[in-house]
Amino acid sequence: MPDSVAPETSLVLRLHGRRRGHAPTPWHRARELAREAGAGGATPMEEVPLSAALGSTLGADLVSAVDVPVLDSAAMDGYAVCGEGPWTVLGRALAGHRGPVARLNAGEAVEIATGAIAPDGTTSVLPYERATLAPAGPGGTAPAAAAGDRDGAPGPGGAGLLSGATEPGEHLRLRGETTPAGTVVARAGSPVTPALLGLAAGLGRDALPVLRPRVRVLVTGDEVVREGVPRPGAVRDAIGPVLPGLVAWAGGVCASPELLADRREDLEWALDGASGTDLVAVCGSSSKGPADHLRAALTGLGARFVVDGVACRPGHPQALAVLPSGAVVVGLPGNPGAALVAALTLLVPALSGRAGRRDPAHTGQRARLIGETRPHASDVRLVPVRVSRDLAVELPSSGSADLRAAAVADAFAVVPPARTPGLVELVGTPR
Repeated sequence: MPDSVAPETSLVLRLHGRRRGHAPTPWHRARELAREAGAGGATPMEEVPLSAALGSTLGADLVSAVDVPVLDSAAMDGYAVCGEGPWTVLGRALAGHRGPVARLNAGEAVEIATGAIAPDGTTSVLPYERATLAPAGPGGTAPAAAAGDRDGAPGPGGAGLLSGATEPGEHLRLRGETTPAGTVVARAGSPVTPALLGLAAGLGRDALPVLRPRVRVLVTGDEVVREGVPRPGAVRDAIGPVLPGLVAWAGGVCASPELLADRREDLEWALDGASGTDLVAVCGSSSKGPADHLRAALTGLGARFVVDGVACRPGHPQALAVLPSGAVVVGLPGNPGAALVAALTLLVPALSGRAGRRDPAHTGQRARLIGETRPHASDVRLVPVRVSRDLAVELPSSGSADLRAAAVADAFAVVPPARTPGLVELVGTPR
């Protein structure tokens, strides 16, 4: 709109270094600054049920309050025995049920299932495969496993004379052997993975203290529509659907995208209402066209600019600023392919910094690039690739508006200016 090229905008550009010839932030430095900006604020820790914690960030060390296992237990199906054989079998112990005896004396045994509590005095567990049981009545001896069903489940309990070879402590899980009480099993800042949820449940936890940075998404543009086939002159929002999965991958929670018209006052009003939000992603309005109002709106709100343009392609006009409320604002280009690259450059590091966790996009993985892309004279190029072992094969792409290559890519290869032969850095994407 006309006001974006009026004298006030020229003033804004001079205030924040966007004058002609201004050097954008180097790509690697922009990532560092984004993480630092995110880490400069604090996300409140919240206690959430295990069912709601997946993907978030552990807000405090996870400490075991109990011994695991809580008592000595069997690590295999067989017989809990005391001392040297032969042993008299006194009955059967199943997981979750009270056993036939509380304590074994020398020469005594109980048939036992994996996970069942071993009676006091147990010195080892003799597996079915190595056991021979002489029934109490006539009939001679038979392998002990024959007393069970075809799957090796414990057979009927009761008296019998058991023999077999076993070593002290064999197949016996001692109290606290897996995890003694007081052990730190996961550190604050760890992503809450499915395995970590299982670990927490095994320790008796029903909830976890987590950090889940809140992200608000503003999609600008009079031409943007949310659903259906766009009419002539309109475009479908292809950035809004990208961001929730990207945000969740980095440990955040994304609100439903909001569509805004190309008016500075609308954008400024929306940004001014960002209190209680950790990050705001503004899609579009980050360049210097007549409908790009982000920098003027941020300046009007007293924001502190951290990154004002990044030396990368696509995604050159991206920006990052911090509002007086502490909310971090990331400006993404309007073209979907460029917006994705910018989100990986600024949004994901800022989210990771706010949550105090490792950046999932920037793992340090490297590979040899196979493709036609040539280095830019001054900017980093980010190229969608498929990765196989130490090779990254470039996928054909038709420019910054194209998501076809990114949709099937494993990563983006980072092609630096004046690249020399060798390995290139890979930037991961959620799969």
